[in-house]
Amino acid sequence: MKKVRIIGVPEHFNLPWHMAIEEGAFSERGIDLQWTDIPEGTGRMCQLLDNKETDIAIILTEGLIKSITEGNKSKIVQEYIASPLQWGIHVAAQSDYNELDQLKNTKAAISRFGSGSHLMSYVNAQNQNWNLDTLKFEVVNNLEGAVKALTDGTADYFMWEHFTTKPLVDNGTFRRIADCPTPWPCFVIAATNAFIDNNRSTLSHIIDIINTYSSEFKSIPSIDKSLANRYQQKLKDIQEWLSITQWSQQQIDEKKVNTVNKTLKKLNRIEKELNYNKLVI
Repeated sequence: MKKVRIIGVPEHFNLPWHMAIEEGAFSERGIDLQWTDIPEGTGRMCQLLDNKETDIAIILTEGLIKSITEGNKSKIVQEYIASPLQWGIHVAAQSDYNELDQLKNTKAAISRFGSGSHLMSYVNAQNQNWNLDTLKFEVVNNLEGAVKALTDGTADYFMWEHFTTKPLVDNGTFRRIADCPTPWPCFVIAATNAFIDNNRSTLSHIIDIINTYSSEFKSIPSIDKSLANRYQQKLKDIQEWLSITQWSQQQIDEKKVNTVNKTLKKLNRIEKELNYNKLVI
């Protein structure tokens, strides 16, 4: 049995992986796929890839590309979610902020530098024509840290996936002011160069299996109810999320990668744009 380490966020996007693991799809091909949830998100996952503490990650596109340009010896294996991520912009429910404009020159909570919540704060600021040099951040590590920071007032707003944070909006912890969708496919499957070079056959099997599961995922009977129960979401929210989410079974194309590259460069988040073939296998 070939042991393979894989990481991802504990969110509904990754249920196809858990179903494949639980149903023995990988072990049938001699692969012991060991999943670890990383609630801290993409910044932490980039670090784990860079340190070779994992083999594969299901990770935000923009965070991984930024990390690779900074020397992370990993590559995109395939696009995973072809649709944009809906980043909700949240404030504490009791705060005085009611409009997006009011957040100008305030402090954003981020999981860590280089994370999606960090990079998308720049995308949002650019969309609003804010001065990027004046952005301020409070590192909070994860969603629990963001709840504390916004409640205590050590940060003013927090960007996180719309549906993951919806229960916190419903229970009166957060108030969502707006959404900021990514201008690119949100999740990719990444692997370290060392794993790619030494395990081509194993990687091919893993991709074949997840592509089978993801392509059939939305047609599974009562999958909306299964997701709602497993991730403690309202059924109507899961149904809305399913309607706008598209799983991919293809490699991310060069045009989409170039959009990420050019955006990160324009926002001064990377020093140079890497060629497509330096980022994907």
